[in-house]
Parts: sequence; C-alpha cells; structure tokens
Amino acid sequence: MCECAIHTPQKHDWFGEKKYRLATFFDLWWDEYCKHPKHFIQPEQYKAVRDIRSCRTAALGVDIYSCPQCGETTEVYHNCKNRFCPTCSWNDTVRWAEKVKGNMLNIPHRHVVFTIPHHLNFLIIRNKFILLNTLMQTSAEALKDWINYKFDLQPGIISVLHTAGEQKDNHFHTHMILSWGGVDKNRTVKQIKGIYVNYDYLKSKFRGIFEKRLIDLYDSGKLDHNFTDIIEFKRFLKRVNEKNWIIHFENPMDTPSDVIRYIGRYSKRACLSERKITRMENELIAFKYKDNKHKDINGKPIERELVLNYRDFFPLLLQHVPLPRFRLVRYYGIYSNRGHISREYFNEIEDTSINWKSLQQSETGQDPLLCQKCNVIKTYSHSIAQSNNGTYIYYRLGLTPDPHSTFFQKVA
Repeated sequence: MCECAIHTPQKHDWFGEKKYRLATFFDLWWDEYCKHPKHFIQPEQYKAVRDIRSCRTAALGVDIYSCPQCGETTEVYHNCKNRFCPTCSWNDTVRWAEKVKGNMLNIPHRHVVFTIPHHLNFLIIRNKFILLNTLMQTSAEALKDWINYKFDLQPGIISVLHTAGEQKDNHFHTHMILSWGGVDKNRTVKQIKGIYVNYDYLKSKFRGIFEKRLIDLYDSGKLDHNFTDIIEFKRFLKRVNEKNWIIHFENPMDTPSDVIRYIGRYSKRACLSERKITRMENELIAFKYKDNKHKDINGKPIERELVLNYRDFFPLLLQHVPLPRFRLVRYYGIYSNRGHISREYFNEIEDTSINWKSLQQSETGQDPLLCQKCNVIKTYSHSIAQSNNGTYIYYRLGLTPDPHSTFFQKVA
C-alpha cells in the first residue's frame, strides 16, 4: 500500500494535525513570490514546493475504504514522499530507524557531531555536491582513523548530513552514530571501555584531511572559486585554521531504544519541523529556535522566535532542499559491509511492520480503518486520481473485476 493519510475536511489538514502547516503558507504566497524571486529558484526547489503543496490532497490520489456492513467510507490521501516534506520525511525516518536498529552492533553507541568553520560556507555554496561529499567522507575517515589507532578496532558509523542551523542559516555539519567499539583483526566484536576522546587529535586529523582534499580539488581545477592564485588560496586556508573545527561527543548510549531515539532525531527529517511554527499572519511566518549562545539557569539554550516575511523565509528555507541524487545518509566502517560479521553480534530484529496504518494507530490507539458503528474493518473499494485530462476512478491490480488488469473510468 502506498503512503497515505486519513482525510479530514480541510485541504491540508489530516491525521496528526498541527496548528500550522508549511503547505498553507506556500499556498498563500508561493505563486506571488515566484513572480519576483529574491534568488534563482532551482528545479529541485520548485519540485519540493509542488510536492509539499499537493501532499495528501486529491491531486495525488485518494483510496476509498468502506464498511462491508453499513457502507460508511474513509478517504485515505496519498503522500508525496519528497525528502524535504516535513510530514513524509518524519514517517520515512520512523521506518528507517526501525530497519537500522536490527543492523547495529549490540554494543553502546555515541552520537557525534562534526562541524566545519563558517568561513568555508561560501566555498561550499559554490561547490555543494563535491564539498558536501568531502565533508561526509573526511569526518567518517577521521573517526575511523582514531578508533583504529587508539583501540585497534574497526568501528561502524551511520552518518547524516545537516545543512541548517537553528535559524535556518547555512550551518554545514554531520551527525553520526558511532559504535563505541568494533571489530578486531580476528573478526571479534569488542566494546571500548570508558569515554576517553582525544579531541585535539580528531580535530587536527579532520582539518588536515579536509584541507588536503580542498587543495587537491584546487590543483585539479575542479573547485569553483575566485582566488587569484594558490598563494592566496593557502593564505585563506591559514585563516580558516585559526577558527574552531568543532567536534562533539555525547556519552555512550547502552540501549537500542536510546540509539534509535537519536537516529530518529538526527536523520532524514526536513530542516523545519511544523510543530515549531508559531504564527502565520498575512505575509509573515514565525517559528521557534534555540539560541545556543544564551543559556537559562539550568544551562539549556533559551528558546526564541524568529519572524520573517515570505520573501525572506522562502529562500532561507529552500536553500536546504537536498541536491538531486545526493545521499544524505551514509554508512562507513563495518556498517558499510555487515555480511562478514556473525549475526550474533547484532541486535535482534523484531517483526514489526511500520506503515501509515501502524503509525496512526500508535498515535491514536485506534485502527484508522475500524468502523466505529459496526466494529469491523473497512475494506478497499476504489481509488480516485486527478490528471490534466480530468478525474478518474480506478481499482488496484488484483482488486478489479478482472484481477489481471486495472480498471479506469473517467468521472469528471
């Protein structure tokens, strides 16, 4: 079954209703913004907005389920599955996290963040695909090198790229789930004792590998830049070296549920959660963010509100739309090839099916297709889809009068 959601009367309100939705704001102001955009709109950005606006509406199709006894129907709307859609990306994250859980070593893991200085942002913006690849590769390489050097182990790493800061400005960093242990030369899994981290070594290693790749790209002519010569370029790198190359480690997490919680939080979700949107008033939109530079009495970041006009909000948000064919989630070390390690070292895989029905049932405690009057499960009846030529009714393969064909009928 495709990804769907239970229908409710308003166009963009469905199960899991939030107070504000990005689709609503795009519906109001996107067409007006496109007449005079602040920046050039990339094809993938157009596609992301189109998908978000049509997600879980009649434009993508509706499945109709009916009660076999009383005939009461439920409309289930399809979703867009775009990586930038805040609802679809969350559902995708939940399923992915459950799948990954069974492929992780049954040892503690640590959440690690690698961040590069903002002085490199202008280079990354001009060379996004190649330098974001470099960021993910070099951060994982630095971790593997240190674990191998210090503990003589090959770890497993799950790496996720993030490009946005709290205020949705450019903040390029990787979130990683690092196995706090790994495989030794005898193919035996061992756990690392203690929480020691050599930050100076890691920062130096990370910076050194990344800058060597930058110089190689410059020498090969693959780097888009405005430096006059190699001397000016190396002077720039020297100034960058004066800035902090930030690496952060959380304490080891022992239980798989703790690891999955972090995987879910720092994986493939859209950069702005709709639950953080606080206001939509005329041309303005506001959302909450954490001010990490200012702490409260408990040492936690102060929560503030950022208010933007749509002409500033749209380009700020859309600069984080994933590049086409760019892998946001990657696996390194032993997690890149788990076939040569005994299954006994991995977490047990639970036989759980994660789909739209189970996600909604977990939220409400009720089967979304249960007829409340008759207490029976509603069955699939037909589907409705829209196209440029009109509206069609159809039946899925195997559920038509002829089980070997799909039946279409134009209704409008």
